[in-house]
Amino acid sequence: MRYDVLVVGDANPDLVLRGDVRPRFGQQEQLLDAADLVLGGSAAITAAGCARLGLRTALLAAVGPDVFGTFTRERLAERGVDLLDPGSAGGTPTGLSVILSAPGDRAILTLPGTIPALRPADVTDELLATARHVHVASLFLQPALHEGLAGVFARARGLGLTTSLDTNWDPSGRWTGLAEILRETDVFLPNAAELLAVTGAAGVDEAAEGLAALGTTVVLKDGARGGRAWWNGNTAAAPGLAVDVVDTTGAGDSFNAGFLAARLGGRDVPAAVAWAAAAGSLSTRAAGGTAAQATSADVEAVILSAR
Repeated sequence: MRYDVLVVGDANPDLVLRGDVRPRFGQQEQLLDAADLVLGGSAAITAAGCARLGLRTALLAAVGPDVFGTFTRERLAERGVDLLDPGSAGGTPTGLSVILSAPGDRAILTLPGTIPALRPADVTDELLATARHVHVASLFLQPALHEGLAGVFARARGLGLTTSLDTNWDPSGRWTGLAEILRETDVFLPNAAELLAVTGAAGVDEAAEGLAALGTTVVLKDGARGGRAWWNGNTAAAPGLAVDVVDTTGAGDSFNAGFLAARLGGRDVPAAVAWAAAAGSLSTRAAGGTAAQATSADVEAVILSAR
């Protein structure tokens, strides 16, 4: 099988809770507005978004032999994503994230489970040779993969693939070990807080321009404001869409998918940022990261209407 994109990283259920979600200890019972069990994991949501946008998509992720693993496999299959499980998790239970979703913000509680099981050796040359592009997500939840990712990306580039990275948040707060990886990364997709944490810079422009000067295209997920990009001395920006927001979980991952689909479809960076901003915005119309993901026709229609 030939793929447009190979996504590598985490796949697990998300339990998205909405309403009175700020915990109050002391055995106080709180009533919620809604609870949804949905496909989660940054890599899985990005993969689902890529498939929804028409890319032939594979996901390399470790998933356990349990009810959460079955749920994850079924949801990925429904979305047209080929799950490639290297079997490195053994009998470890599948991970789980609980999303406390409030208007304008959210908190995430994650049980790692199988998420850290991937190893650099799982990303074989034979597997890389089946794809045009490789995207890695949730790097700081996968310490073994993190340690060898620079080598994985170097091998991928040697085979003619392009590479992209979304580190997501570092729960340890250390934000280390990225310099060598970013030298092998064609596209880096952080949000503002992640970009500043990774670089230690005082401002977003300074941080992005510093990385772009080293050869990485930096594409910033800027929430409701949309997205921005820096590359080869150039910049571009695109606004987010005005939509009725239900839940922002996974919006950044759908943003990633929009950018990758546009670039792999031959669009230039400014057009790809517009696709990313549109795809991220449209994904917030339902609970969880995948229920409202856009098709290519959806994205093209809203971009056309905004002109």
